Amino acid sequence: MTRHFLARACAAVALASLTSLAHAAWPDKPVRVIVPYPPGGNVDVAARLIAPGLQAALGQPFIVENRPGAGGMIAGEFVARSDPDGYTLFMAANGPLLFSPLIFKRDAYKWNRDFAPISSISYTPLVLEVKPSLPVKNLTELIALARKEPGKLTMASPGAGTTNHLVSELLQHITGARWTTAQYKGNAPANTDLLGGQVDFQFDQISVASPFIKDGKLRALAVTTSQRVPMLPDVPTFAEAGVTGMDASTFTGLLAPKGTSPEILAKLSKALEGILEQPDIIKRFADLGAEARGSSPEAFTHYLAAEDARWTPIIESAHITAN
Repeated sequence: MTRHFLARACAAVALASLTSLAHAAWPDKPVRVIVPYPPGGNVDVAARLIAPGLQAALGQPFIVENRPGAGGMIAGEFVARSDPDGYTLFMAANGPLLFSPLIFKRDAYKWNRDFAPISSISYTPLVLEVKPSLPVKNLTELIALARKEPGKLTMASPGAGTTNHLVSELLQHITGARWTTAQYKGNAPANTDLLGGQVDFQFDQISVASPFIKDGKLRALAVTTSQRVPMLPDVPTFAEAGVTGMDASTFTGLLAPKGTSPEILAKLSKALEGILEQPDIIKRFADLGAEARGSSPEAFTHYLAAEDARWTPIIESAHITAN
């Protein structure tokens, strides 16, 4: 009995030592960063901004791989089913991580069941913008018009369950105003129809909307931040415009499959902290209308839980689905 117990104890110690050495050696080959959208979008650009810094900090290439489709669920499910060895990571955003499984009614993964949060990367606020011919000059006038003629105004959404869409639903919930939502397959066609006057207004990421607003092609009414943004200093916040509770951003963040070792998560989080504090990286994100901001795995987990609790009731009460 004693010899058998000692043998098992030695084997356990040896296995623990080997596991510890494996974690210490990570990474010893390239790491894939899976993006749930095509190249060129907000999430893809964020991934490509941090990848060189991760390679410099950790000594292996970080390869950005785009796997778009199904509201980001193709990428999310791929990462969730990957080995938790630190070599396949998910560059996520609000929709693909938190809302797509609910909207598509597929229990393919859940953020707190199948992923290990590593760090936030960036936060991009949104702006409420209207076509110039709409006879409103501020948020109060838009809400009054929507209340006077419920359902007549049209709001362009880049897709069901996107942050853009959910913020619109939140504004209706808070104010009691009602409009018709026109769903598009992405920001580009939604923008095209708003610029062409086929729809009345939309919420859009400041990084995309800013050039059109500055050129006078669209009129900005409010931004979804607690303070005014430097890119649009003359545009009030929703609170300044008379509506509270409208703070919202599109986030990007890095996650690993559930079960990835805390040592690997800590290495990645520490590396990202250093990258996102570099002045050139801060400026490059700022030029896109975004704030570069890292966090610990614990802090990012807390943020995701709060976002989940905030937006899931909105999705359910508005009966938002992908169909």
